[in-house]
Amino acid sequence: MHDTGRSASSQVAAPKGMVMLQPPSSLSAVPSTAPPGYVRRLAAAQFGIYMAIIAPVTGGLSVKIQHLVGADATPARLGLVTGAGAAVAMVCQPLAGRLSDRCTSAAGMRRPFIVSGLLVAAVGLIACGWAPNVTVLLIAWCIAQAGANFAMAGTGATIADQVPDAKRGSVSGIVGSVTSLGITVGAVLLFVLPTDLLRFAVPAILGLLLGLWFALRLRDRIRQHPAAQPLNLRQLMLSFVFNPRKHPDFAWAWLSKFFIALGFGALPGYLTLFLAADFGVTDTDEQLQFNAIANVIGLVALVLFSVLGGYLSDRIGRRKPFIIGAGLVMAGALAGIALTPALGAAGMPAILVLQVVLSLGAGMFFAVDQALCLHLLPDKDDTAKDLGVLNIANTLPQSLSPFLAGVLFIPVGNALFDAGYPLLFLASAVFCAIASLAITRIKNSA
Repeated sequence: MHDTGRSASSQVAAPKGMVMLQPPSSLSAVPSTAPPGYVRRLAAAQFGIYMAIIAPVTGGLSVKIQHLVGADATPARLGLVTGAGAAVAMVCQPLAGRLSDRCTSAAGMRRPFIVSGLLVAAVGLIACGWAPNVTVLLIAWCIAQAGANFAMAGTGATIADQVPDAKRGSVSGIVGSVTSLGITVGAVLLFVLPTDLLRFAVPAILGLLLGLWFALRLRDRIRQHPAAQPLNLRQLMLSFVFNPRKHPDFAWAWLSKFFIALGFGALPGYLTLFLAADFGVTDTDEQLQFNAIANVIGLVALVLFSVLGGYLSDRIGRRKPFIIGAGLVMAGALAGIALTPALGAAGMPAILVLQVVLSLGAGMFFAVDQALCLHLLPDKDDTAKDLGVLNIANTLPQSLSPFLAGVLFIPVGNALFDAGYPLLFLASAVFCAIASLAITRIKNSA
């Protein structure tokens, strides 16, 4: 998207901390540098939001459900809860993006969605920790996902609002690294905090405070004029689609992101249950301890290669080689994890080593892929909407993955090979390899 654009003599003064948005014909280019403090506060907000909403997926929900229904019934219930939440996320983020692109609030285009989303997410997460049964947990998790994805739609759109294209790889690398740091800190909190309520409430409150710091200090844009085309049901439905024939490069980028999300999501979502089924670790505290260790040791590789990958891709002006290589590295790591039960006592240490390799690839992929996707957005005046469509590639696998894991890969793997989770991780490796192949089809980018 583009920042404010009339000449100094004709531009209406904006309230302090705001940037006026004029009609599309008078929009100027994105500024050459981001506003002072913007990247630091964005990083803090991303850290907080992901700590709050993703950490439960990496172990909090599975442990909570084990406490409610026992370990044997957990995979099916976990798939139901996470799948429902992902379906809500898939709808809410592009919808919020479409609405924020058209928002004429005096508070700005993005700020209302960030603030309201943060508050709703915090309430939903605290309710998750309190939930006395799976039904209440499912409802609370859907509320949390709705709020978090409204907030994510607003924060993600500000990158295109505030950061020039040549710097987006570096900024995306920084944001990707702190996102992973947030998930890791959340995993550590899951282990350190003694009750389910605290495991959900503490990250939720911290995420709320950090997100509000970003939102309230944001030099947000103000749309002075309503969009030329009124928002109707057809326009709302278009929030969830784009024309792949008209924008084939964006379509291939979407597919790549989809398959990476489908492959990468298996390990954090099912690591605790993998430990119970294949390594005999049935104590939930031990599961969370190992989960925290895996996240912490993977963090260094992820942060390093997220920042390094973003910087190098900006420096040499190329994106595709980094993304292709990263996807193949992730595929190799997941295939290795699938084989760890055959190593006996060495299997769990091997998981930790392969977690580092997986994180190395993931850090590189997420940083550079985000910069590539921002470059390929179909409509610069509908940035948040298009980012919402793009995020469906992240959220749709969250619905499909639990279904595929619980209904297909785990039961079929157990029935045929007595290896349900290894089959799940092998399939995940194939998905990551497909993601790399999809990137090779993109033509309008180096």
